[in-house]
Amino acid sequence: MKILIVDDDFASRLLLQELLEPYGTVRIAMNGKRALAAVRFALDVGQPFDLVCVDIMMPEMDGHQALREMRGLEDACENGVRHRAIAFMTTAVDDEANVAEALHAKCDAYLLKPIDKTKLLEQMYACNLLPNPDVN
Repeated sequence: MKILIVDDDFASRLLLQELLEPYGTVRIAMNGKRALAAVRFALDVGQPFDLVCVDIMMPEMDGHQALREMRGLEDACENGVRHRAIAFMTTAVDDEANVAEALHAKCDAYLLKPIDKTKLLEQMYACNLLPNPDVN
């Protein structure tokens, strides 16, 4: 699995990286603009990300705008690769307006910081990123 973590906070990036490294290759972007460059490159070379974890509050471009633009890049991909990454918003902001905006930007899950490993894995199972351990 190819994973992109987008967060301007070092400690948050490190925590997510440690939680996600057992499940795939993890790349890091420190803001929305760098994330879009990473997504564009991955799509151009035919190796799109499977999971993108995006913080909402970042400098230069917030997570809402970054996710909307990422979805636009995915929709406009011209190399024949049609792929929509699973997107988790990761944030300390727990209010109805931000949740609604995240869902409007087509995120798949909304996780509050500090990220809880159990909740992260539950969402990964729910989005079929990991095989369900309860299935024999």
